[in-house]
Amino acid sequence: MKCPVCGMDCVKSAKDLLATLSSVYTPCPECSIRMLDKQQPHTSLDYAPSCSCGKRFIDEVFAHIYVIMTETGDLTLQDPLIAAGSPLIHPGIALDRPPFLPHESLVLLSSRVTRKTAERLVREVPEVRGVVRTGNFVPGIADPDLATVPRIYELLAGCDVRADIFPLPTGPLVIYKQQSLIHIEFPRPGYPKLRNLVHKVGNPPVPFFVDACSGVGTLGLAAGCLGVPHVILNDAWYASAFWSAFNLEVNREYLKIDRVRIFEQIADMQKHPVSKDQILIAETEGDQNIEIYQGDFHSL
Repeated sequence: MKCPVCGMDCVKSAKDLLATLSSVYTPCPECSIRMLDKQQPHTSLDYAPSCSCGKRFIDEVFAHIYVIMTETGDLTLQDPLIAAGSPLIHPGIALDRPPFLPHESLVLLSSRVTRKTAERLVREVPEVRGVVRTGNFVPGIADPDLATVPRIYELLAGCDVRADIFPLPTGPLVIYKQQSLIHIEFPRPGYPKLRNLVHKVGNPPVPFFVDACSGVGTLGLAAGCLGVPHVILNDAWYASAFWSAFNLEVNREYLKIDRVRIFEQIADMQKHPVSKDQILIAETEGDQNIEIYQGDFHSL
């Protein structure tokens, strides 16, 4: 599948991505591990290279990032390791231990990084797929009256599209998003939202499900995967509505549908970033009727 942000092949169908999960963050016998104190400066300014298997322990990756950011002046040796930023792994899954990262498996969110440094990080740190400069706010809609255009983070280098994996009784759900435009919703152990959804949908499933503020589609598409015949997803923010439609296509193999019809692409939707009127973004053909809208949920 073609990535709508960078145009490369960094996105996969749900089936292809899930096929990699069993070993994606697992070390080989030759991989080394060194635990670093994230609350302290990394004054030794050293880091281990990637293993011959292509993976590297996440602390070593962060040490590499820290070294570059101190060399460029984005950080000082008085800054703790954690000041480099927040790592979001791709694909995102709930883990019981720190991961060994393969090539292009980390999006770095940082308030300290500059564009020049970000370009160097993507070029020199093989695990980094994209670098995003953050601010002291959550990206996306914050105005309930929908009167202002939401603030977003800034993609400085690489690609910030990544996926999170959410387990369901019917099989895992794959949810892609562009991280600079969407709030962080990393999979949590136990997945409380999805457990509650499974209970509410029931078995046999309810006939109708509406996710009025859908974000990138996690709950609405989960309802579809659980067998709800008619699902409506809606969000006033263009990025949420677009990625809901994209994720519908990504997970189509796990739904009772024959075709996904997408009526607007992301470049078109950027022209109306927030919509009060209802705009049909995507719909399905087949045994399940799934519709995705951009607009004020009061107008549904």
